[in-house]
Amino acid sequence: MSTEISFSNNYRDLCEQHGTGAGFQFEFSCQRCWDTWRSPFEAFTAGRAAGWVGKGVSAAWNLLGGNGSTISNAADGLAGAGWGSSRDAAFQRAVAAAQQHFHRCARCTHHVCDKCWNAAQGLCLACAPDTAAEAEAARHRGLNDQVTERAYAAGQQQGAGWDVTAPRQLVCPQCGTETHGGAFCTGCGHRLANPAPCGSCGGELPTGAAFCPGCGARQ
Repeated sequence: MSTEISFSNNYRDLCEQHGTGAGFQFEFSCQRCWDTWRSPFEAFTAGRAAGWVGKGVSAAWNLLGGNGSTISNAADGLAGAGWGSSRDAAFQRAVAAAQQHFHRCARCTHHVCDKCWNAAQGLCLACAPDTAAEAEAARHRGLNDQVTERAYAAGQQQGAGWDVTAPRQLVCPQCGTETHGGAFCTGCGHRLANPAPCGSCGGELPTGAAFCPGCGARQ
């Protein structure tokens, strides 16, 4: 008979199969705040023993001129034979322990920690937010919205005095500095949006013009 597996997408496998640190441990995450809880570490005795035996026998066998790697591989193979079932059993125990630290929301099906759980409603705080917190957040949104509207109105009043017909150069033609619409360049002091007049007819000269477009005089 198959067994339902919870926490299928919010856990991290920290298990080690080989070596002196061989064992089983899993880390579970709250699906709202992502705080974590780790299951107690369970040693994998076969994996540790295989590591000790394999290294010890391999070293001794190498001194005698034998192939120690073959013995080490055989020891690892014996440990690996029971790894899968042992890990599955350890995971089931870890899930049972994790269920004491997490709640499964009936609406969104997420597993959340105690801090993200609305016990009165039996739902997570994402589905049933705290009323006081929501009211305070809504009050602050209203404050920001009202300030934004007033600031927009103030900007409209200031815009009434803005000369929208005046030419503005956003990049200085002399040094390439961004001018932000100023009258003079902050990089070189060049006067902006004020074309030099033609020395012959007094007409405006385009930037870099070699001849006046009004009278043809060389500049």
